[in-house]
Amino acid sequence: MKMKGNPVSLILVMPVLAAFFIANGCKQQPCKFEAQVEMPLSISGDYSSVLVTRVVDGDTLALENGERVRLIGIDTPEVHESKKLYRDSKRSSTDVTTIKKFGRKAWDFTRKLTENKRVNLEFDIEKRDKYNRLLAYVYLKDGTFVNAEIVKQGYASLLTIPPNVKYADLFRKLYEDARSKKIGLWGD
Repeated sequence: MKMKGNPVSLILVMPVLAAFFIANGCKQQPCKFEAQVEMPLSISGDYSSVLVTRVVDGDTLALENGERVRLIGIDTPEVHESKKLYRDSKRSSTDVTTIKKFGRKAWDFTRKLTENKRVNLEFDIEKRDKYNRLLAYVYLKDGTFVNAEIVKQGYASLLTIPPNVKYADLFRKLYEDARSKKIGLWGD
């Protein structure tokens, strides 16, 4: 039998194999059984070449393995009704409709950049947030640094939350450049 993945998988697979052997009369004589167990990406920890199946909003991606990724270091305007939308509206003195309009533009930019494409994830110090989303820096196969590109093109503000600060200085520079050039959301 050929096993791939985490040794814990053997514990999970054993009851299934036992049921197979019993159901197929393999109690006394040798029984040939070939199984290949592939571990889901989220269990094996391999986040290279993972498919983005959907863009939830400008800074959150859904992956083929069912997990969500929150892009580290950036924050895009809200698209969906949420407490954060109303907090942002109150904090910025911007009406909800305008925030959602900008959120839709950021979502559309991120969607065109990443949706249905394979990406690589890079992690910083903390791998997950309080909502159990992966916290990552995301790269397209051509090397495009997604988090940075969203800021560079003017579709995100900065959201630096220690200890995940590896690219904070780069993001700050890109943010200042986008604002001064009035590109993306800063030109609207």
